[in-house]
Amino acid sequence: MLEFLNHKTVLFITTKNLDYIRNSQEIRLIRERAASVKVIGSCKKSYLRRLLSVYGRLLLTGMKPYDLIFVGFAPQLVVPFFRRLRKRELAVDFFISMYDTLVWDRKKFKDGSFPVRLLKRLDEKTLALSDKVVADTKAHGAYFVKELGAAAEKLYTLYLEADASIYYPREQKKEGGFEERFVVLYFGSVLPLQGVPVILEAMERLRMREDIFFYMIGPLGEHAKKPNTSHVRYIPWLSQEALAEAIAGADLCLAGHFHGTIGKAKRTIPGKAYIYRAMEKPMVLGDNKANRELYREGDGRTHFVEMGNAEALADKIAALADEWKRHRNGV
Repeated sequence: MLEFLNHKTVLFITTKNLDYIRNSQEIRLIRERAASVKVIGSCKKSYLRRLLSVYGRLLLTGMKPYDLIFVGFAPQLVVPFFRRLRKRELAVDFFISMYDTLVWDRKKFKDGSFPVRLLKRLDEKTLALSDKVVADTKAHGAYFVKELGAAAEKLYTLYLEADASIYYPREQKKEGGFEERFVVLYFGSVLPLQGVPVILEAMERLRMREDIFFYMIGPLGEHAKKPNTSHVRYIPWLSQEALAEAIAGADLCLAGHFHGTIGKAKRTIPGKAYIYRAMEKPMVLGDNKANRELYREGDGRTHFVEMGNAEALADKIAALADEWKRHRNGV
């Protein structure tokens, strides 16, 4: 795994907050494999202030002591603007394409506009200048090759990991009165690719199933089309520790991604899937190539449904609830 790190002196650069899980994962991996590592990052809350802080430190940092420069989250904001980084072997974590994320996923700009051309150029230039490109899935890497001109021989895959100090298997504890109910949990930041409307529609289809209870954790907002049922609890936010306890109490967790048309949803594995697996919880995944890189049906904890299909999701939840009930009753 990322063997190019072995025995090298590494400078790790990131503009994302240092406790971000991808940063923590990569810094730990570098420390395990490299001869040494220096980290340039920032703890400032504002992204702009973090970026300026990192820029300032880079201007004062010499490259001679390092064999390898590794730029973490959003290398597009660093690599094209610091030519001195290219004096050493350069690796980047291309966790997101700015072009794909802002244009096709979140639809912030119209295709063909100047901002779109600029974003795509930043992606392409960053990939071209890098010697090693790390992607979060093989499917995502293949997209970077096809759409952004990345060289296939530069690509490496590093799957995300859950924080094992927080997310680990534990005894299931349901709230009082819920022992007779099949508890389904979803959490997320409600990004478009997650397909939250598909989940809400599936819940609406199951509104008459009083034996199924849902936890929806995340900032849904006032415009979300919530199902006409009382068998759901909406929670806008939980700390990671409280979230872990809520997951432990669930019988089934929804991972996704469930959006049926956003390409990025089909090329990435949702971060929550790693958390559910770390806690050994049954989960429902969107059926795509990225998810199938790591997960397989038949283990009793992994279930796939067609993306964008609320009816299929509702049917899957209902079938698993019925199976749970039969098992609980010893049938």
